[in-house]
Amino acid sequence: MRAIRLHEFGPATNLVLDELPDLAPGPGQVRVAVEASGVHLLDTTLRRGEAGGPIPLPELPTVPGREVAGVVDELGAGVDESWRGERVVAHLGMVPGGYAEQAVTDVGTLIRVPGTLSFAQAVAAVGTGRTALGVVELERPTPDDVVFVPSAAGGVGWLLVQAARHAGATVVAAARGADRTAKVRDLGADLVVDYGLPDWPDRVREHSGGPTLVWDGVGGAVGRAALELLRPGGRFMMFGWSSGEATAVGTADLVGRGITAGWLGQRMRALPGGIPGLAGRSVELAGRGWWRPLVTTYPLADAATAHADLEGRRAPGKVVLTT
Repeated sequence: MRAIRLHEFGPATNLVLDELPDLAPGPGQVRVAVEASGVHLLDTTLRRGEAGGPIPLPELPTVPGREVAGVVDELGAGVDESWRGERVVAHLGMVPGGYAEQAVTDVGTLIRVPGTLSFAQAVAAVGTGRTALGVVELERPTPDDVVFVPSAAGGVGWLLVQAARHAGATVVAAARGADRTAKVRDLGADLVVDYGLPDWPDRVREHSGGPTLVWDGVGGAVGRAALELLRPGGRFMMFGWSSGEATAVGTADLVGRGITAGWLGQRMRALPGGIPGLAGRSVELAGRGWWRPLVTTYPLADAATAHADLEGRRAPGKVVLTT
């Protein structure tokens, strides 16, 4: 099989296409003929050799990636024959191996992919979708809310805009650049601002009087500006920091303005069904058309370009490798 391997930590160009032996599933496992593999910002951090939060640096050489979708083509001992030929998506968890034409995983990780979804969309739903659903379930919007999504052209933010609209909230969204803001505007957000322009906070404040709920996946200066726009008594939910640093939240913000602030993190595990339950529900919602992921696809052999574009903010939505 063909696979992308990292032999040395460093730049995206260190990702190379190798020929490896075919995989064989063990007891309770299946082999998936991979059609689509998810690329996560965390993958780029690990590729550089930097600590990736709860995921340790891999031993080298390694095949990166933890989200795969495709067709089950081999069964390990004890696996029901009904899985053979099924369209599935799976999150491989702490074990890498997604950037390849084959992946092996426990049968319990599999989620069936509805016929209404492409494999690339399924990959987006299982990874970014579970995060977005966790955000929504922990800080639910109401029709009275003004929801601000600072990273609306990203994989998670794209879904959050749709979820806020379904809730009947007023939706204010931000993205960088004319192309990305145009995409988000097509989703039906009430206001879309370009956070690369200096007047974006003024436009948000003038339009709505400030948000009552912020879903922040950017952090840094943008996240801090969003926090300062929040109305007294508002809610601030952090789920990431694509800028490289988390939004700074102090006691004066919480006590002086009466706001609440939280971090998604391990709180997802306490939701009904935990993280696997969120993934399954996200795929089901995407299959029903309740939300539709935004994906940017690259051939498997172009993984280095996909990493570079993701780091350079040139790839909107979820980045996916296709075989």
